Amino acid sequence: MSADGSILSRLIPAPPEITPIGLRKRDLGIMIYTGFPFLLNEAIMSTRIAAALATVLALPAMTALAQTKAPVAQFWMDVATNSMSIPGMGDMESGEGAMFGGMFGGTKMGGGAPGQWLDTALYTRLKASGTEGTHAIPPALRMGNSLPLIPVAGGRSAEEREGSAEKPKGKLVFYWGCSDKVRPGQPRVVDFSRSSPDEWSRFMTGRFAPDRGAKAVPGRSVWPNERDRQRVPNGASLEGEHAVSGEGVPAGLRFSLRDAYDFMPRIRMSTSGDAKASVNVSWQSINAAQGYFLSAMGARGEEEMIVWSSSEQPDPGWGLIDYVPPAQVRKLIGEKVVLAPNIQNCAIPSGIFGAVEGAMVRMIAYGPELDLAHPPRPANPKAPWDPEWAVRVRIKSTGMTVLGMDEQGGGRRSSGRSQDASPSQEIPGMGVGGVLKGIFGL
Repeated sequence: MSADGSILSRLIPAPPEITPIGLRKRDLGIMIYTGFPFLLNEAIMSTRIAAALATVLALPAMTALAQTKAPVAQFWMDVATNSMSIPGMGDMESGEGAMFGGMFGGTKMGGGAPGQWLDTALYTRLKASGTEGTHAIPPALRMGNSLPLIPVAGGRSAEEREGSAEKPKGKLVFYWGCSDKVRPGQPRVVDFSRSSPDEWSRFMTGRFAPDRGAKAVPGRSVWPNERDRQRVPNGASLEGEHAVSGEGVPAGLRFSLRDAYDFMPRIRMSTSGDAKASVNVSWQSINAAQGYFLSAMGARGEEEMIVWSSSEQPDPGWGLIDYVPPAQVRKLIGEKVVLAPNIQNCAIPSGIFGAVEGAMVRMIAYGPELDLAHPPRPANPKAPWDPEWAVRVRIKSTGMTVLGMDEQGGGRRSSGRSQDASPSQEIPGMGVGGVLKGIFGL
């Protein structure tokens, strides 16, 4: 067993450590959360920086792969609970009656559509182009006997789809730390009209965790897919026996999930205080949580964004509202970037969102991670080991709420808008995406 209790981490190369200047490894882009519900867009760095980072990140992985034979088949399960609460309206629900069906990538939307989300992916090196598979599920999931795993069709890469990114315009103002007052040395400000690409790319970088879970890439077979888009029902559970089958998949790919390896509870978060003063964010403790991280955004005018994070270090957390392995969460707690699991409140400094048109605060509770391999690695590290399969289960819970609304009254005074107005017009903070689009030209 490795230091974090993971068998799979000894089988598959461990991710690079989180560093103060890291970027998400998904496509070496800078992560920007935009729109409602904060869908992801990316401002791509310069080719030179991306190529250099790719070389650095690839070196330890290639060395480790040369020393260890990969399993015949690998199966990934990304598990997420998303919640949203509007003061005076309670928690927004989703599930069987959701307006939209399930879609792959629902677990990646930090603070996205409310409900329970599941992404799964299968790979077998005996059919590297992708295999049609079946994931037999327990009755507690309430989604039938099994879920189909369909190969991902080939297509253009993320870089090809993204195209060239325009230089941002406008201004970002960044604060950090749980505190009633703005601390000395803050804020940090970047004016994109005056800064060079290297300057604003440095501003947008931060700690991250490489994506080590379910991904819809050619060669993998995934669920949800075009054949089955059903949503995970509210209250469903992963507890019980699971089995994965398909051409090229070892017959014994079976495992059981119990206890903490299930959907985490919804984050129950509340705010108190006027946005012009210090706002206290509090939440109910979650037993399975390894740690917490919060961030907030608010728009001031059409081309200025105020950003805050709960980190005691100047890190906006672009890549931290996502899955982070427990060992790295513990490291980040020691660095005072992530809040310890026993903490249940955090103060946003006075006045930083007082003049904004609206602000949203997002939060993540990092869950446990389960790594399995069969057969287990021999006790003797020199003994031959040819694993048949490996499974990784990652778990998190995210939440979102509005700042600057009255908890009792349910919102600010009406501005006389029509009842037919869209949610982005009705809820303060929903204009954040528009400002980000204005700044980054997305």
